[in-house]
Amino acid sequence: MASETPEGGGIKSDETLFDLVEHIRAADGAGVTELASATGRAKSTVHGHLSTMRDRGFVVKRDGEYHLGLEFFNYGHHVRARRAVYDAALPVLRDVADDTGETAWLMAHENGRVIYLDGRSEGLDINVNSLIGSWKYMHSNSGGKAILSHLPEEEVDEILARHGLPAQTEATVTDRERLNEELAEARERGYALNFGEDLSGIHAVAVPLVFEGSVVGSLAVAGPAHRLPRERCEGELADRLSAAANDVQLSLTYR
Repeated sequence: MASETPEGGGIKSDETLFDLVEHIRAADGAGVTELASATGRAKSTVHGHLSTMRDRGFVVKRDGEYHLGLEFFNYGHHVRARRAVYDAALPVLRDVADDTGETAWLMAHENGRVIYLDGRSEGLDINVNSLIGSWKYMHSNSGGKAILSHLPEEEVDEILARHGLPAQTEATVTDRERLNEELAEARERGYALNFGEDLSGIHAVAVPLVFEGSVVGSLAVAGPAHRLPRERCEGELADRLSAAANDVQLSLTYR
């Protein structure tokens, strides 16, 4: 039987396994010696975990280094497909990108952060795949703020206590009182804004996706600041996203 950690918060072997996965990903491939040094585990322990993961397709060995395997993609695809909002929003996402000429994003939240579930960039030379599956802090992201504005106050408190308000750029809101004001405004007008708070020079506007009284995600449009000035975000783009959110809600209702 695997032993628990000294704090009783988990299983040592599980901690080792996930430490290895995280380091392999961060290093974009690593050998046994490197992994043992990075995780503070014996080479024999590391090799045992790698052998198990290799047998199950979660790692592959190339040129003496271990890399994450495609089985992770299989699991990730399953997790994404299990979210009803994904299927409901996908055709709408394409239409938003086509109508606006900008990049459209579908986001969902979990454990106090937002993740890019999918993105579309019609006619633009942007690699959306580089962001799909990546996590963002909610307070500095338009999609995250749109979701935060519709969460219960106690849940917002828990999220901010856990993750804080770290600055991503000089424009990031790091004051709780100011963030509360922004969330109240977003809740009232139906959309949230991000003017270079997540990435310098990038503006975005997002709307929450609410179904049966709960927020299940958000839709956003993002692009260079010179193409997305405040007036366009608050006018044309906010209106288009609001209509898109209604389409998603209708699709969820009749699934």
